[in-house]
Amino acid sequence: MSEILRDVMAEEPGNSDLAELARRFCECLERRDYDAAIKFFDLNPVWDMSEMGMGIFEGRVPVQGLLEDWNGSYDEWEIELENLLDVGNGVVYTVVRERARPTGSTGRVHLSYGAVVVFAETLIAHAKTYPDIEEARAAAERLAEGRG
Repeated sequence: MSEILRDVMAEEPGNSDLAELARRFCECLERRDYDAAIKFFDLNPVWDMSEMGMGIFEGRVPVQGLLEDWNGSYDEWEIELENLLDVGNGVVYTVVRERARPTGSTGRVHLSYGAVVVFAETLIAHAKTYPDIEEARAAAERLAEGRG
């Protein structure tokens, strides 16, 4: 278990809630603390952004690079997790809402998508984003059922 997750678990004895871990991961992102955020991942994670047209990122260094590049293009950036749901067997589903202001712009960006996160015990092993929120939920449910 990573150092940050041991700290999370120590703060709330007996807490093994994967949805709460996903929430804490996003808090690290919002603070732009990428070193803390990457500690929520296992040693060889995969972040599949292919449904969003961005490819697949394998390994901690590429995943951390994705996070830094994504957030680094904004002067202001907020993330909100809606419908955060542990669907069972290590699978978490959520609707993600991002609001941001691109660097050097006065305009605002609003983005919503579904995310499916698969945990290996208490670390993120695989994440996949979907532009279609209902497709993400169906994928999460199928995956959880298949892992049971």
